[in-house]
Amino acid sequence: MAEFVSGQSKHDMLTVGNHDDLARQEFAMSLKGFTQNRLLPGLGPVFEGRVAPAFEKEHGQAPSDRHQIRSGMVDDPYFQTYALTNRVAQEMIWSSVQAPLERDLDAVNDRAAQLSSANAARLESAGDFAVPRYVSAIDIHCMPGGYSTQESEADVAAGALYDRGVYLYSMGMMGPDNDGMGRSVCLFVQNQLDGFQPSAILDMGCTVGHSTLPFKELFPDADVTGIDVGGPCIRYAHARAAAKGLDVGFMQRDASQTGFEDESFDLIVSHILLHETSGKAMPEVFKECYRLLKPGGYMIHADLPPFLKMGAFNQFILDNETYYNNEPFWGAMRDLDQEQMAVDAGFAKETVRFDTAPMVMPEDLAPPPEEEQEFVAGEFAPGGGWEVLIARKD
Repeated sequence: MAEFVSGQSKHDMLTVGNHDDLARQEFAMSLKGFTQNRLLPGLGPVFEGRVAPAFEKEHGQAPSDRHQIRSGMVDDPYFQTYALTNRVAQEMIWSSVQAPLERDLDAVNDRAAQLSSANAARLESAGDFAVPRYVSAIDIHCMPGGYSTQESEADVAAGALYDRGVYLYSMGMMGPDNDGMGRSVCLFVQNQLDGFQPSAILDMGCTVGHSTLPFKELFPDADVTGIDVGGPCIRYAHARAAAKGLDVGFMQRDASQTGFEDESFDLIVSHILLHETSGKAMPEVFKECYRLLKPGGYMIHADLPPFLKMGAFNQFILDNETYYNNEPFWGAMRDLDQEQMAVDAGFAKETVRFDTAPMVMPEDLAPPPEEEQEFVAGEFAPGGGWEVLIARKD
Protein backbone atom coordinates (compact mmCIF):
# COMPACT_ATOMS: atom_id res chain seq x y z
CA MET A 1 0.00 0.00 0.00
CA ALA A 2 1.34 3.41 -0.97
CA GLU A 3 2.17 5.95 1.75
CA PHE A 4 0.67 9.42 1.41
CA VAL A 5 1.67 12.87 2.60
CA SER A 6 -1.36 15.14 2.58
CA GLY A 7 -2.77 13.10 -0.29
CA GLN A 8 0.47 12.95 -2.29
CA SER A 9 2.21 9.61 -2.77
CA LYS A 10 5.40 9.44 -0.76
CA HIS A 11 8.58 8.33 -2.51
CA ASP A 12 12.26 8.52 -1.65
CA MET A 13 12.82 11.83 -3.47
CA LEU A 14 9.82 13.71 -2.08
CA THR A 15 10.75 16.46 0.39
CA VAL A 16 8.00 17.68 2.71
CA GLY A 17 9.66 18.67 5.98
CA ASN A 18 8.49 18.45 9.56
CA HIS A 19 5.10 18.83 11.18
CA ASP A 20 5.19 22.63 11.05
CA ASP A 21 6.22 22.64 7.37
CA LEU A 22 3.37 20.30 6.54
CA ALA A 23 0.90 22.51 8.42
CA ARG A 24 2.04 25.55 6.40
CA GLN A 25 1.70 23.59 3.18
CA GLU A 26 -1.79 22.43 4.11
CA PHE A 27 -2.84 25.99 4.90
CA ALA A 28 -1.43 27.39 1.65
CA MET A 29 -3.17 24.68 -0.38
CA SER A 30 -6.43 25.34 1.46
CA LEU A 31 -6.16 29.06 0.76
CA LYS A 32 -5.64 28.27 -2.92
CA GLY A 33 -8.71 26.04 -2.81
CA PHE A 34 -10.73 28.80 -1.16
CA THR A 35 -9.91 31.27 -3.93
CA GLN A 36 -10.81 28.79 -6.67
CA ASN A 37 -13.90 27.23 -5.10
CA ARG A 38 -15.40 30.20 -3.23
CA LEU A 39 -14.08 33.46 -4.69
CA LEU A 40 -13.70 32.56 -8.35
CA PRO A 41 -17.38 31.64 -8.96
CA GLY A 42 -18.35 35.10 -7.64
CA LEU A 43 -16.59 36.84 -10.52
CA GLY A 44 -19.41 36.03 -12.94
CA PRO A 45 -22.16 37.74 -10.92
CA VAL A 46 -19.85 40.71 -10.26
CA PHE A 47 -19.23 41.09 -13.98
CA GLU A 48 -22.87 40.74 -14.99
CA GLY A 49 -24.25 42.79 -12.10
CA ARG A 50 -22.04 45.86 -12.04
CA VAL A 51 -18.95 45.74 -14.26
CA ALA A 52 -20.67 45.07 -17.61
CA PRO A 53 -23.42 47.67 -17.05
CA ALA A 54 -20.83 50.28 -16.02
CA PHE A 55 -18.71 49.51 -19.07
CA GLU A 56 -21.71 49.78 -21.39
CA LYS A 57 -22.77 53.07 -19.82
CA GLU A 58 -19.30 54.53 -20.35
CA HIS A 59 -18.57 53.14 -23.81
CA GLY A 60 -22.03 52.75 -25.31
CA GLN A 61 -21.56 49.02 -25.86
CA ALA A 62 -21.07 45.83 -23.88
CA PRO A 63 -17.48 44.55 -23.51
CA SER A 64 -16.82 42.30 -26.52
CA ASP A 65 -13.56 40.52 -25.74
CA ARG A 66 -11.38 39.46 -22.82
CA HIS A 67 -9.32 42.65 -22.97
CA GLN A 68 -12.36 44.89 -22.61
CA ILE A 69 -13.68 42.69 -19.81
CA ARG A 70 -10.35 43.03 -18.02
CA SER A 71 -10.36 46.81 -18.39
CA GLY A 72 -13.63 46.87 -16.49
CA MET A 73 -12.81 44.22 -13.90
CA VAL A 74 -9.35 45.33 -12.74
CA ASP A 75 -10.70 48.23 -10.68
CA ASP A 76 -13.48 46.21 -9.05
CA PRO A 77 -12.73 45.47 -5.37
CA TYR A 78 -14.11 41.92 -5.56
CA PHE A 79 -11.85 41.05 -8.47
CA GLN A 80 -8.90 42.70 -6.73
CA THR A 81 -9.58 40.59 -3.63
CA TYR A 82 -9.71 37.42 -5.72
CA ALA A 83 -6.56 38.19 -7.74
CA LEU A 84 -4.55 39.24 -4.68
CA THR A 85 -5.60 36.24 -2.57
CA ASN A 86 -4.83 33.84 -5.41
CA ARG A 87 -1.38 35.35 -5.92
CA VAL A 88 -0.61 35.33 -2.20
CA ALA A 89 -1.66 31.68 -1.96
CA GLN A 90 0.63 30.83 -4.87
CA GLU A 91 3.61 32.52 -3.26
CA MET A 92 2.84 30.90 0.11
CA ILE A 93 2.78 27.45 -1.51
CA TRP A 94 6.30 27.84 -2.90
CA SER A 95 7.60 29.37 0.33
CA SER A 96 6.17 26.52 2.43
CA VAL A 97 7.99 23.96 0.27
CA GLN A 98 11.21 25.92 -0.21
CA ALA A 99 12.02 26.24 3.49
CA PRO A 100 12.32 22.51 4.32
CA LEU A 101 14.05 21.85 1.00
CA GLU A 102 16.79 24.39 1.71
CA ARG A 103 17.39 22.84 5.15
CA ASP A 104 17.82 19.37 3.62
CA LEU A 105 19.30 20.21 0.22
CA ASP A 106 22.64 18.41 0.58
CA ALA A 107 20.88 15.20 1.59
CA VAL A 108 18.36 15.60 -1.24
CA ASN A 109 21.14 15.97 -3.82
CA ASP A 110 23.00 12.95 -2.39
CA ARG A 111 19.84 10.87 -2.43
CA ALA A 112 19.21 11.83 -6.06
CA ALA A 113 22.69 10.68 -7.07
CA GLN A 114 22.23 7.36 -5.30
CA LEU A 115 18.84 6.70 -6.84
CA SER A 116 19.93 7.72 -10.34
CA SER A 117 22.63 5.09 -10.23
CA ALA A 118 19.86 2.48 -9.99
CA ASN A 119 18.05 3.77 -13.11
CA ALA A 120 19.37 1.80 -16.09
CA ALA A 121 18.04 4.38 -18.57
CA ARG A 122 20.15 7.31 -19.72
CA LEU A 123 20.57 10.60 -17.84
CA GLU A 124 22.00 13.57 -19.72
CA SER A 125 22.48 17.10 -18.39
CA ALA A 126 25.15 19.68 -19.02
CA GLY A 127 26.23 22.76 -17.10
CA ASP A 128 26.82 24.73 -20.29
CA PHE A 129 23.38 24.02 -21.77
CA ALA A 130 21.84 27.12 -23.35
CA VAL A 131 18.45 27.48 -21.65
CA PRO A 132 15.98 29.47 -23.81
CA ARG A 133 15.40 32.96 -22.50
CA TYR A 134 11.63 32.46 -22.34
CA VAL A 135 12.35 29.94 -19.56
CA SER A 136 15.43 31.41 -17.87
CA ALA A 137 14.20 35.04 -17.70
CA ILE A 138 11.10 34.42 -15.60
CA ASP A 139 10.00 32.37 -12.62
CA ILE A 140 7.14 30.52 -14.32
CA HIS A 141 4.21 29.86 -11.97
CA CYS A 142 6.05 32.19 -9.55
CA MET A 143 8.30 29.22 -8.63
CA PRO A 144 11.42 30.75 -7.03
CA GLY A 145 14.36 30.40 -9.40
CA GLY A 146 12.27 28.86 -12.16
CA TYR A 147 12.95 25.49 -13.73
CA SER A 148 16.59 25.94 -14.66
CA THR A 149 18.42 27.75 -11.82
CA GLN A 150 21.12 25.58 -10.28
CA GLU A 151 23.99 25.94 -7.84
CA SER A 152 25.97 22.94 -9.11
CA GLU A 153 25.88 20.30 -11.83
CA ALA A 154 24.40 17.86 -9.30
CA ASP A 155 21.72 20.24 -8.00
CA VAL A 156 18.12 18.92 -8.10
CA ALA A 157 16.50 21.64 -5.98
CA ALA A 158 14.25 23.02 -8.72
CA GLY A 159 12.89 19.54 -9.41
CA ALA A 160 12.26 18.83 -5.74
CA LEU A 161 10.54 22.19 -5.31
CA TYR A 162 8.34 21.54 -8.33
CA ASP A 163 7.35 18.00 -7.32
CA ARG A 164 5.85 19.02 -4.00
CA GLY A 165 4.82 22.54 -4.97
CA VAL A 166 2.82 21.62 -8.06
CA TYR A 167 0.82 19.09 -6.05
CA LEU A 168 -0.25 21.85 -3.69
CA TYR A 169 -0.77 24.29 -6.57
CA SER A 170 -3.13 21.88 -8.33
CA MET A 171 -4.85 21.12 -5.00
CA GLY A 172 -4.34 17.41 -5.59
CA MET A 173 -6.45 17.45 -8.75
CA MET A 174 -3.64 15.76 -10.70
CA GLY A 175 -3.76 12.70 -8.45
CA PRO A 176 -1.40 11.44 -5.72
CA ASP A 177 1.50 11.13 -8.20
CA ASN A 178 0.80 14.41 -10.03
CA ASP A 179 0.41 12.25 -13.14
CA GLY A 180 -3.27 12.71 -13.96
CA MET A 181 -2.51 14.47 -17.23
CA GLY A 182 -0.18 11.75 -18.46
CA ARG A 183 -2.68 9.10 -17.49
CA SER A 184 -5.41 10.98 -19.35
CA VAL A 185 -3.32 11.05 -22.53
CA CYS A 186 -2.42 7.37 -22.08
CA LEU A 187 -6.12 6.56 -21.82
CA PHE A 188 -6.75 8.63 -24.94
CA VAL A 189 -4.09 6.65 -26.82
CA GLN A 190 -5.65 3.40 -25.69
CA ASN A 191 -9.18 4.42 -26.67
CA GLN A 192 -8.53 6.44 -29.83
CA LEU A 193 -5.48 4.75 -31.37
CA ASP A 194 -6.67 1.15 -31.23
CA GLY A 195 -3.80 -1.30 -31.48
CA PHE A 196 -1.09 1.37 -31.57
CA GLN A 197 2.05 0.00 -29.91
CA PRO A 198 4.88 2.54 -29.92
CA SER A 199 8.39 1.25 -29.29
CA ALA A 200 10.00 4.67 -28.80
CA ILE A 201 8.21 7.50 -26.95
CA LEU A 202 9.36 11.08 -26.36
CA ASP A 203 7.82 13.40 -23.76
CA MET A 204 8.72 17.02 -24.51
CA GLY A 205 8.96 19.53 -21.66
CA CYS A 206 8.63 16.76 -19.09
CA THR A 207 9.82 18.80 -16.05
CA VAL A 208 10.18 16.09 -13.36
CA GLY A 209 8.52 13.29 -15.32
CA HIS A 210 5.09 13.28 -13.69
CA SER A 211 3.36 12.63 -17.01
CA THR A 212 6.24 10.64 -18.50
CA LEU A 213 6.12 7.61 -16.23
CA PRO A 214 2.54 6.52 -17.11
CA PHE A 215 3.73 5.86 -20.68
CA LYS A 216 6.34 3.42 -19.38
CA GLU A 217 3.65 1.70 -17.32
CA LEU A 218 1.32 1.48 -20.34
CA PHE A 219 4.07 0.43 -22.75
CA PRO A 220 6.65 -1.37 -20.56
CA ASP A 221 8.68 -2.62 -23.53
CA ALA A 222 8.99 0.84 -25.08
CA ASP A 223 12.04 3.08 -24.80
CA VAL A 224 10.59 6.13 -23.00
CA THR A 225 12.52 9.40 -22.84
CA GLY A 226 11.66 12.74 -21.25
CA ILE A 227 13.38 15.98 -22.25
CA ASP A 228 13.38 19.41 -20.66
CA VAL A 229 15.59 22.49 -20.69
CA GLY A 230 15.84 22.53 -16.87
CA GLY A 231 18.86 20.53 -15.72
CA PRO A 232 17.82 20.26 -12.05
CA CYS A 233 14.39 19.01 -13.15
CA ILE A 234 15.90 16.40 -15.46
CA ARG A 235 18.23 15.06 -12.77
CA TYR A 236 15.40 14.96 -10.26
CA ALA A 237 13.14 13.20 -12.78
CA HIS A 238 15.74 10.47 -13.33
CA ALA A 239 16.07 9.87 -9.59
CA ARG A 240 12.30 9.99 -9.08
CA ALA A 241 11.76 7.39 -11.80
CA ALA A 242 14.21 5.10 -9.99
CA ALA A 243 12.34 5.72 -6.73
CA LYS A 244 9.19 4.60 -8.56
CA GLY A 245 10.97 1.48 -9.87
CA LEU A 246 10.94 2.53 -13.53
CA ASP A 247 13.83 2.78 -15.99
CA VAL A 248 13.02 5.92 -17.94
CA GLY A 249 15.61 8.15 -19.59
CA PHE A 250 15.77 11.91 -19.10
CA MET A 251 17.83 14.39 -21.10
CA GLN A 252 18.37 18.13 -20.95
CA ARG A 253 17.37 19.15 -24.45
CA ASP A 254 15.33 21.84 -26.18
CA ALA A 255 12.07 20.65 -27.75
CA SER A 256 12.57 22.98 -30.71
CA GLN A 257 15.96 21.47 -31.58
CA THR A 258 16.41 18.15 -29.82
CA GLY A 259 19.46 16.78 -31.59
CA PHE A 260 17.89 13.35 -32.06
CA GLU A 261 18.16 11.62 -35.43
CA ASP A 262 15.33 11.78 -37.98
CA GLU A 263 12.45 9.31 -37.46
CA SER A 264 13.56 8.32 -33.95
CA PHE A 265 10.12 8.03 -32.30
CA ASP A 266 6.69 6.46 -32.82
CA LEU A 267 4.93 8.75 -30.36
CA ILE A 268 5.78 12.28 -29.25
CA VAL A 269 3.73 13.85 -26.46
CA SER A 270 3.75 16.97 -24.33
CA HIS A 271 1.69 18.02 -21.33
CA ILE A 272 1.06 21.75 -20.74
CA LEU A 273 4.29 22.54 -22.59
CA LEU A 274 3.06 24.73 -25.45
CA HIS A 275 1.95 27.69 -23.35
CA GLU A 276 5.41 27.80 -21.75
CA THR A 277 7.28 28.19 -25.03
CA SER A 278 7.13 31.32 -27.21
CA GLY A 279 5.69 32.51 -30.49
CA LYS A 280 9.04 31.86 -32.17
CA ALA A 281 9.72 28.47 -30.58
CA MET A 282 6.27 26.88 -30.88
CA PRO A 283 6.28 26.43 -34.70
CA GLU A 284 9.79 24.99 -34.41
CA VAL A 285 8.54 22.44 -31.86
CA PHE A 286 5.92 21.27 -34.34
CA LYS A 287 8.51 21.00 -37.11
CA GLU A 288 10.80 19.06 -34.82
CA CYS A 289 7.99 16.64 -33.99
CA TYR A 290 7.41 16.01 -37.69
CA ARG A 291 11.13 15.41 -38.27
CA LEU A 292 11.47 13.03 -35.35
CA LEU A 293 8.39 10.90 -36.02
CA LYS A 294 8.55 7.66 -37.94
CA PRO A 295 5.92 7.24 -40.69
CA GLY A 296 2.65 6.29 -38.99
CA GLY A 297 3.73 7.95 -35.76
CA TYR A 298 1.65 10.43 -33.74
CA MET A 299 2.22 13.84 -32.19
CA ILE A 300 -0.07 14.64 -29.22
CA HIS A 301 0.16 17.95 -27.35
CA ALA A 302 -2.14 18.28 -24.33
CA ASP A 303 -3.11 21.66 -22.92
CA LEU A 304 -6.25 23.73 -22.35
CA PRO A 305 -8.48 24.75 -25.29
CA PRO A 306 -7.72 27.63 -27.66
CA PHE A 307 -9.66 30.79 -26.90
CA LEU A 308 -11.80 30.37 -30.02
CA LYS A 309 -13.50 27.44 -28.27
CA MET A 310 -14.79 29.47 -25.32
CA GLY A 311 -16.67 32.65 -24.54
CA ALA A 312 -15.04 35.99 -23.80
CA PHE A 313 -15.62 35.81 -20.04
CA ASN A 314 -13.95 32.42 -19.67
CA GLN A 315 -11.11 33.75 -21.82
CA PHE A 316 -10.73 36.56 -19.30
CA ILE A 317 -10.71 34.08 -16.40
CA LEU A 318 -8.02 31.95 -18.02
CA ASP A 319 -5.98 34.97 -19.04
CA ASN A 320 -5.46 35.85 -15.38
CA GLU A 321 -2.58 33.35 -15.54
CA THR A 322 -0.86 35.64 -18.03
CA TYR A 323 -1.11 38.65 -15.72
CA TYR A 324 -0.71 37.18 -12.25
CA ASN A 325 1.13 33.86 -12.50
CA ASN A 326 4.19 34.65 -14.61
CA GLU A 327 2.81 32.95 -17.74
CA PRO A 328 3.67 35.45 -20.50
CA PHE A 329 2.77 33.17 -23.42
CA TRP A 330 -0.40 31.78 -21.81
CA GLY A 331 -2.90 34.01 -23.59
CA ALA A 332 -0.98 34.55 -26.82
CA MET A 333 -0.62 30.81 -27.41
CA ARG A 334 -4.38 30.35 -27.22
CA ASP A 335 -4.94 32.86 -30.00
CA LEU A 336 -2.76 30.93 -32.46
CA ASP A 337 -4.07 28.57 -35.15
CA GLN A 338 -2.35 25.43 -33.89
CA GLU A 339 -3.91 23.16 -36.52
CA GLN A 340 -2.51 25.30 -39.32
CA MET A 341 0.82 25.39 -37.53
CA ALA A 342 0.89 21.57 -37.58
CA VAL A 343 0.07 21.58 -41.30
CA ASP A 344 2.83 24.11 -41.92
CA ALA A 345 5.21 21.76 -40.09
CA GLY A 346 4.48 19.01 -42.62
CA PHE A 347 1.51 17.06 -41.23
CA ALA A 348 -1.28 16.33 -43.73
CA LYS A 349 -4.34 18.46 -42.94
CA GLU A 350 -6.67 15.45 -42.72
CA THR A 351 -4.55 13.93 -39.94
CA VAL A 352 -4.64 17.04 -37.71
CA ARG A 353 -7.43 17.67 -35.22
CA PHE A 354 -8.29 18.78 -31.73
CA ASP A 355 -9.84 16.22 -29.41
CA THR A 356 -10.50 15.80 -25.69
CA ALA A 357 -8.70 13.43 -23.34
CA PRO A 358 -11.10 12.97 -20.39
CA MET A 359 -9.47 13.97 -17.15
CA VAL A 360 -8.46 11.06 -14.94
CA MET A 361 -9.68 12.12 -11.52
CA PRO A 362 -8.36 10.90 -8.15
CA GLU A 363 -10.85 8.43 -6.71
CA ASP A 364 -11.65 10.58 -3.69
CA LEU A 365 -12.39 13.72 -5.74
CA ALA A 366 -15.71 14.26 -7.46
CA PRO A 367 -16.33 16.77 -10.27
CA PRO A 368 -17.90 20.05 -9.15
CA PRO A 369 -21.61 20.69 -9.63
CA GLU A 370 -22.62 21.26 -13.24
CA GLU A 371 -23.39 24.91 -12.62
CA GLU A 372 -19.74 25.50 -11.59
CA GLN A 373 -18.04 23.55 -14.36
CA GLU A 374 -17.89 26.52 -16.72
CA PHE A 375 -15.32 28.13 -14.46
CA VAL A 376 -11.76 27.00 -15.12
CA ALA A 377 -9.34 27.24 -12.22
CA GLY A 378 -5.91 28.18 -13.55
CA GLU A 379 -4.53 25.31 -15.58
CA PHE A 380 -6.86 22.75 -14.07
CA ALA A 381 -10.39 21.96 -15.17
CA PRO A 382 -11.83 19.58 -12.53
CA GLY A 383 -14.20 17.03 -14.01
CA GLY A 384 -13.49 18.17 -17.55
CA GLY A 385 -10.79 17.09 -19.95
CA TRP A 386 -7.55 18.08 -21.53
CA GLU A 387 -7.61 19.50 -25.02
CA VAL A 388 -5.20 17.54 -27.21
CA LEU A 389 -3.84 18.49 -30.59
CA ILE A 390 -3.18 15.24 -32.43
CA ALA A 391 -1.51 14.71 -35.79
CA ARG A 392 -0.19 11.65 -37.63
CA LYS A 393 2.83 11.53 -39.90
CA ASP A 394 1.92 9.66 -43.08
